[in-house]
Amino acid sequence: MGRRYGEDVLAGDWRRRRTVPEVDAEPDLVVEDADSGFCGAVVGFEAGAVVLEDRHGRRRNFPLLPAAFLLDGEPVTLRRPTRAPVPAARRRTASGSIAVEGVRAQVAKASRIWVEGVHDAALVERIWGDDLRIEGVVVEPLDGIDALDAEVRAFTPGPTRRLGVLVDHLVPGSKESRIVARVDSPYVLVTGHPYVDVWQAVKPAALGIRAWPVVPPGRPWKEGVCAALGVADPADMWRHILSRVDSFADVETPLINAMERLIDFVTDPPTDPDR
Repeated sequence: MGRRYGEDVLAGDWRRRRTVPEVDAEPDLVVEDADSGFCGAVVGFEAGAVVLEDRHGRRRNFPLLPAAFLLDGEPVTLRRPTRAPVPAARRRTASGSIAVEGVRAQVAKASRIWVEGVHDAALVERIWGDDLRIEGVVVEPLDGIDALDAEVRAFTPGPTRRLGVLVDHLVPGSKESRIVARVDSPYVLVTGHPYVDVWQAVKPAALGIRAWPVVPPGRPWKEGVCAALGVADPADMWRHILSRVDSFADVETPLINAMERLIDFVTDPPTDPDR
């Protein structure tokens, strides 16, 4: 916390010992309430208080007190603009959430989201990259999940160091489900989708095909898909797939649900043990 405010916050009242700038509470300005840590965009005013809305659509009212908010990590005093603010048109990110304008990516938190490989990581970045940068969450690709339980132990998850894991082909009775069952930390959430590979989580319609090819058992799935679609190099096929994904609307619902659960889990504030 000392680094956050630039000085020792225990040495007196920092709000009174420095000049705090006043900032107009314009629509979509993103600030954090200094006391509660609630972070959201300005959406209006009510009974003399500013109304903030977070990325989940939750709204809370806060009095316009001196030095009551943080803007880019620095204390500010919000003031109501002289003219009534007109809500700006809301831009949506590729994940479908409300875009937060004029805010820099946070410094990376200790919590992480792991995915099985670089293709999974690229697809997650394509759709959820804006949300993850705002939250300060890094996505790291694994080289498969065969040693997942050992890697989780090495990560040493905890209340402020949560871990989310996205697993391909997570269905009952699969090898993946047996591996995941060995992970039992309360600070780790493993979710997944039923598709053999993350390629298959992209809707066929986005690629201009009626359905993903059926690959006979025993043949590598990507190799079989490329052969059926007349593509010689899997790398070329993946570049084509990724180029056709613009938003969450281009991927299947199980992948969307799995990623949203992971983001919520790793960004959930730690519970205060004294409460």
